[in-house]
Amino acid sequence: MRIMRKAGMSLLGLMCLAMPVWAASAINAGGYFNGIRLAGKVKVVEWNADMKVKVVNSFPDLKVKVVESFPDDIGEWQFVEYGEDFTVQFVDSFPDFTISYVNAFPGVNN
Repeated sequence: MRIMRKAGMSLLGLMCLAMPVWAASAINAGGYFNGIRLAGKVKVVEWNADMKVKVVNSFPDLKVKVVESFPDDIGEWQFVEYGEDFTVQFVDSFPDFTISYVNAFPGVNN
């Protein structure tokens, strides 16, 4: 009986510790990922990217609005070939975070 109680308590403890990891986003509330502000000029690369991103249709970590100029707000991205602020690699699995494209109200999805 004691062993089962201890096993149940330790299993419950492990589940409680893991839950915040499942719910946490790699992007902080200020719109930064690993110290990189997620606004600006973005270059798409095949390898050695600053971040790996997966495009999803619902529940993204970041809503991205593609702009032609002045990508000043979090989630506003201007795709460029050179002069980038950061690089992204689009992946199907194991992304650092997920995005979805929007026409209005870009930013961190809270």
